Amino acid sequence: MANDAEVPHTPRSDHAQALLDWFAQHRRQLPWRNQPSPYAVLVSELMLQQTRVETVIDYFSRWMARWPTVGDLAQASQSDVLAMWTGLGYYNRARNLHAAAQTVMARHAGVMPSDDAALRALPGVGPYTVGAVRSIAFGQPAALVDGNVARVLARWTAFAGDPGQPKGRQAIWEIAEAWLSEPLPRAHPGAWNEALMELGATVCTPRSPRCPQCPVSGQCLARAQGREQVIPPVRQKTPPQLVRAAYAVIVGENEMQDGVADPEPFVLLGRRPENVRWAGLWEPPGVEGMDSLDVLNARLRAEGLTPGVPFGPIVHILTHRRYEVLAVPVRCPVDGVPLLPAFGYAELRFQAISHALGKESGLSRLAQKLLAVVV
Repeated sequence: MANDAEVPHTPRSDHAQALLDWFAQHRRQLPWRNQPSPYAVLVSELMLQQTRVETVIDYFSRWMARWPTVGDLAQASQSDVLAMWTGLGYYNRARNLHAAAQTVMARHAGVMPSDDAALRALPGVGPYTVGAVRSIAFGQPAALVDGNVARVLARWTAFAGDPGQPKGRQAIWEIAEAWLSEPLPRAHPGAWNEALMELGATVCTPRSPRCPQCPVSGQCLARAQGREQVIPPVRQKTPPQLVRAAYAVIVGENEMQDGVADPEPFVLLGRRPENVRWAGLWEPPGVEGMDSLDVLNARLRAEGLTPGVPFGPIVHILTHRRYEVLAVPVRCPVDGVPLLPAFGYAELRFQAISHALGKESGLSRLAQKLLAVVV
């Protein structure tokens, strides 16, 4: 338990009630709040990790329509799961969600567990997700801390540490657990946790917090001290690693039928092998490295293909990497698919451009950017 200096006060009952009343009136209408089953909460929370709420809404709705139960998801193929995740990023979340569903079927007879240990044993499920499932889906008094909650609690208590560091993170968790033990939050754990998250997402924002609209600003120590702009401390971002790459957008053309060419162009895609970044996803054949364009062109010519003038560079930014990519257009007949053994893909196939650019193509967002530029 954090010491008294780390937990200067706990929410008075009138402030706790004010936050719960505010949440009931102002909470956003989100699809996962309409069906807070344990499985739906698990799906939504894994999708929401490092992703904007507005982006997740459509993905969640389509996912639940395709796989409405944990059993449905467990029976799906990983390729279909990754295809449904197209463009959402951080694809290990999709693999973990799929594996978690299979674990629930194998170990828990298809029933989502509610106890801490069993939930933590599911692939991809950490303390935050455990707290979300237990409190929101099962109504259990389980605390949770994400970035929004950490910011709210840090400001509310004028927390002197850094929630982004291990010691500070542990202290914030202890504050969250202490506050949830108070009578009113304990009686409504799901609403309490969601209210803290909602407040951080919409009012107690990282920059320019809307303190006049905050239902609990009267008890906020950071606000009282005029320090709401500096608590918690702003973390310095590490510059992303530069990655240069070149990809061949090989457009296949069908033979003419009755003098008319097939109007639907196809693009050659390779499925990335396991245990690499973007494992199992499809992409145009590519090479990474400072000399990637020269290497790519040499490999294409070795297969009897003629590389065109490259497009780009196309910039694609991930959390820790900045991709600067060239897209090299190439044409070849669909029935003359090159083997491209040097690229090391698990599988090659032609796919219609319209499908490759769709929401369930199984291509990474970078791959779709490449196609959109060339085609």
